[in-house]
Amino acid sequence: MTSSQAASSARWVVPLVDVLVDDELRSLVDEVVDSGWWSMGPRVGEFEAAFAELTHTTHAFAVANGTAALHLALLAAGCGPGDEVILPSLNFVAAANAIGHTGATPVFCDIVGTDDLNLDPADLEAAVTPATKAVLLLHYGGFPCDIAAVRALAAERGLIVIEDAAHAPGASWHGEPCGSLGSVGCFSFFSNKNLPVGEGGMIVTDDDDLAERLRLLRSHGMTTLTWEKHRGHAASYDVVAQGFNYRLDEIRAAIGLRQLSRLPEENAQRRAIAATYRDRLADVEDISMPFGAVADGTTTAQHLFVLPRARLTSAPSPDRGNRSAHHHLAALRAHDGRAGRPRCPRPQRDAPGRLDTLREARRDQFSKRPLAVLLDDLAVELDSAALT
Repeated sequence: MTSSQAASSARWVVPLVDVLVDDELRSLVDEVVDSGWWSMGPRVGEFEAAFAELTHTTHAFAVANGTAALHLALLAAGCGPGDEVILPSLNFVAAANAIGHTGATPVFCDIVGTDDLNLDPADLEAAVTPATKAVLLLHYGGFPCDIAAVRALAAERGLIVIEDAAHAPGASWHGEPCGSLGSVGCFSFFSNKNLPVGEGGMIVTDDDDLAERLRLLRSHGMTTLTWEKHRGHAASYDVVAQGFNYRLDEIRAAIGLRQLSRLPEENAQRRAIAATYRDRLADVEDISMPFGAVADGTTTAQHLFVLPRARLTSAPSPDRGNRSAHHHLAALRAHDGRAGRPRCPRPQRDAPGRLDTLREARRDQFSKRPLAVLLDDLAVELDSAALT
């Protein structure tokens, strides 16, 4: 082993991925391989039906990954050149990239604060302009955002609400599953997510018109799928839209079905582990633990357990041992200066703890950076399923 390999293997105390592979999962995959039909087919349909049941929605579309889900949802909602889409600045770059790929402009709004890392409805409202088409909200860490306030603003200003529920499969708000709270919801099945498949995603909606557009856009704008022709249910097809190949395959659908059956138990385990973290870290100085008070009627997916630290000694470094702390800064930097009005607003309030002192010490940098970015410099994100 080289010195660089040794350093890499020793750096990560918390693994990025901790998936359970058992005989049942292997058997399901073997069945698909032996069937000879690996492209999108009956198992994808089963996975979609089961996920629609989970989210209490009418339509579910399995796609290649979570970014494809965001891209298709934005396109189906009609987002394009000249439009603005508001999203929280504490985010992964995929959301802003997906907006940009439609030709629309990503506009960042701030988060509530160190106790709630979801978007701030007041700052969301301040970001709305006549060009705003949609809100792409995120349920950060698996904790539902203030959806009541977002819905009220969207209804008042005629905005489309798109949910990035990548962190939140199985989470709910007053009995309504995350993903069903807006016009369309998007999920990711990347290996570090609550429902790990490797790569994959899902889009859910109750809107029949959106569903028809999603159906066409997912597979080249074709009116008939290959599986339908294979079964003899269709002899030909037409192409009626400029679509993509964002389909999911049978092997990953089989894995997804198995992982979906485990989701309630594993989400509960995540919540139990998070409770242990809170108990054992309660007396540690200079850290805060967001989302300590979960609203009545809310069920979390506890995708992440995040510790914003109250001291900032340097800019984020790849050698610091935190694999995910750089995603959100990258999202802001990648879209800084984009034509239109990419927006990194100043914080709307003073952050608690020592951030006031830090702001004084580094006023030139802090005065131009949203609270979400300040927190991202300080955050340590832990997969709450990784430590048992």
